[in-house]
Amino acid sequence: MEKVPMTAQGLERLKAELKQLKTVERYEIIKAIAEAREHGDLSENAEYHSARERQSFIEGRILELEDATSRAEVIDTAKLGGETVTFGTIIAVADEDTDEEQTFTIVGPYETDISKGYISTSSPIARALIGKRVGDSAEVATPRGAKSYEILSIAVM
Repeated sequence: MEKVPMTAQGLERLKAELKQLKTVERYEIIKAIAEAREHGDLSENAEYHSARERQSFIEGRILELEDATSRAEVIDTAKLGGETVTFGTIIAVADEDTDEEQTFTIVGPYETDISKGYISTSSPIARALIGKRVGDSAEVATPRGAKSYEILSIAVM
């Protein structure tokens, strides 16, 4: 069984979502299915089919979260040095062509949230940055072609 790297905060968020799904949403969808059944013919009952699809999604997500939390390997980012880019570091980079600056935080695959700048350790950008130091350049293959980033700073979460 392969371990999944995760921050303590990321694990807590997954556990909270799992609890919400098991204790609230699972019961709400059971009620919705029961109500839809009362409307009669199930073969043409859109509410019933929608509720069943939602139930399937919830049960699938519960299984996924249970698997992720059981395989979680919590990494204490406070113990990381911050000299090189690793899991749990916050990296400020500059696009070498446009000088546009961006900040990324390297996290596990279940913590990824690009709107917050959280990128997975398995993403092309993270793979190119891991092991680099401030001042180094990293070449990243993107759908629009290769991009070069210069690392401006590295901080620990």
